Amino acid sequence: MSPHSPLLAFGPISPATPGPLYEQLILAVKREVVAGRLKPGDALPSLRGLAADLMVSLITVKRAYEELERDGVIYSRQGLGAFVAATGLDQVRDEKIKATDTALREAVASARAAGLADAEVKTMLQKIIEDGGGES
Repeated sequence: MSPHSPLLAFGPISPATPGPLYEQLILAVKREVVAGRLKPGDALPSLRGLAADLMVSLITVKRAYEELERDGVIYSRQGLGAFVAATGLDQVRDEKIKATDTALREAVASARAAGLADAEVKTMLQKIIEDGGGES
């Protein structure tokens, strides 16, 4: 990163990584918000600066910032830049809760389709939680 950019883990953003570059950047910003490295009111790097640091096009960064703003994670001030919204963490957290709910519902449906009883599914889930939830 350039000397004036905050040291944030936005990279690597790469064409070799699955998903469009702008989506990779969106996920990276959200990851930084959830991790607490970006807090409400914190300034994000400028469009041009971040594009240069990540070696992506200005259009890629602009699209990512626009989507983050539309989702309520960040807000922009003309001439000042982009900042983490006061509700940014809540927005990201709500998305993750919805995604988790969907994944769990799909897992339960899959388990039932495999003939597992609800008690067996609960036992499996409890063991996964106790084992650290599959985190590496």
